[in-house]
Amino acid sequence: MFETSESHDKPEFRPLHVARRREGLYEAAKEMVADLSNWTVVKADDPACTLHCERKGGPLGGLLGGLLGGTSKVTVRVEGPEGLPSSTIHVRAEAQGGLLSNEKSVVAEFMRPFTRRVC
Repeated sequence: MFETSESHDKPEFRPLHVARRREGLYEAAKEMVADLSNWTVVKADDPACTLHCERKGGPLGGLLGGLLGGTSKVTVRVEGPEGLPSSTIHVRAEAQGGLLSNEKSVVAEFMRPFTRRVC
């Protein structure tokens, strides 16, 4: 398991603080997941601004990538006061099998393009 934390050195591994309303940032996160290959939203908890996602396969793709990389359960959570332009996004990834799963890379796979999209 790997999740964003203020204690990490690299920006893509820290929670992202954005001067946007929580609801708008949550909608942007939904769009980001839809744009990422091998990612699907399993459950969207709109009132809590939380996405429960799956990321299938590894960097090789296909059957071999699935066996090596497995499936990751990813939670994308947006926090912030309702109606105010101040939000924080947290990402947590947990491996569900696979010989070469790298949860840090799964978090970065979301955070890098998402940061470009909303900042």
